[in-house]
Amino acid sequence: MKRSWLIKMTRAPVGALSKGVMSLPMPDAVYCELVAALFHMRLPIAGMGILFGLAGMTIYMEHGGVVIGLVTAAAVIVTIARLILLTAYRREAHRTVLTVERVRQWERRYAMGSYAFATLLGALSATVLIMHSPLHHLVAVSLIFTFGAGIVSRIGGRPRICVISLLLATVPTIAALALHARNPDAGPMHAEYFVIEALLVAVVTLLSLESVRHLYRSDVERLIAKHDLADLVRQDALTGLPNRLLLRERFQNSLSVTASKDSQLAVHFLDLDGFKVINDRHGHPMGDAVLREVSVRLRSTVRSVDTVARIGGDEFIVVQEGVQHEGEAEMLARRIIKQLSAPYMLMDEPICISVSIGIAMAPRHGVDLEHLTACADAALYRSKRGGKAQLYFCTQEDVANAGRAVA
Repeated sequence: MKRSWLIKMTRAPVGALSKGVMSLPMPDAVYCELVAALFHMRLPIAGMGILFGLAGMTIYMEHGGVVIGLVTAAAVIVTIARLILLTAYRREAHRTVLTVERVRQWERRYAMGSYAFATLLGALSATVLIMHSPLHHLVAVSLIFTFGAGIVSRIGGRPRICVISLLLATVPTIAALALHARNPDAGPMHAEYFVIEALLVAVVTLLSLESVRHLYRSDVERLIAKHDLADLVRQDALTGLPNRLLLRERFQNSLSVTASKDSQLAVHFLDLDGFKVINDRHGHPMGDAVLREVSVRLRSTVRSVDTVARIGGDEFIVVQEGVQHEGEAEMLARRIIKQLSAPYMLMDEPICISVSIGIAMAPRHGVDLEHLTACADAALYRSKRGGKAQLYFCTQEDVANAGRAVA
């Protein structure tokens, strides 16, 4: 399952209004948040359904008509179905982290409900406007304006759904007004007024489409900025790796996954050998370049489910998920030592370093990250004393010492 913290740039199915908007990229997390907002609009959907039902019932009681009765009943049923859909989404989202593909499935379901309701509203409006009843015309056009204003403000963040729904409701209304203008009537300026009303609805629709484009771009830019700021708080500025804050979040996530699979976590505490000499001999810019290259090599060495974090200086933490026995943790540690000990060519200078590693296992040595880090640090200290490019596992003595240190 794709983790919520794995954010990559993608073009979500935005269905936007113009080439510029359609090409607007967004992280998966932003797309998921925009879709989630659709399912927190219970009151507007219920309110619009009630208005539709009351208006349709009133018109049906006065004029009758099978079409008006069926359309009104269908709108009530669609409204109930949409409210059930909102509840189902929120229950699933509360139970689990939804993948992007699953979010797309929910968005398509929401879209079908919105299209169905808009089609029924357009059908009611067209049916009423063809008749000659000024009060009913007022009610029908008022419903269209209420629906249009509500849908633009509520779901402008998903422009395809918003635009299609808006057009499904307004195009039949405009057509019915234009057709009614052609009916003979004794009143003066009858045709002219209906043509003006049709033009008014058309202009408001076009202005609403422009509002959707603006709202969509504003929503995407705002959410991207929010997620970027959240990432900055959780990332090491030099290497782009997770810092202690994000490490803690991912550790808890990995710990819950490990518990469900009856496996273990390995916490690898890494410290570079010979890094101080690099800084002293070549300066801090070279040291920074080494740390960036180390972070690249670490990323390429571990799996996507594992976490690599820089916790300060030349110290790194690797959280290895789904470990069945110590041998797997040892294999990864030796692979890391081999990768990081390979020569570097940075700023036209050959650089050689190595790495020492201490390893603690969860839940065997505990389930608290600070405690496990202290245990792994104690094992790392023994690795350093044993020489360069060594690895040691945490012992019971390390666990006891770490417990006293954390306390």
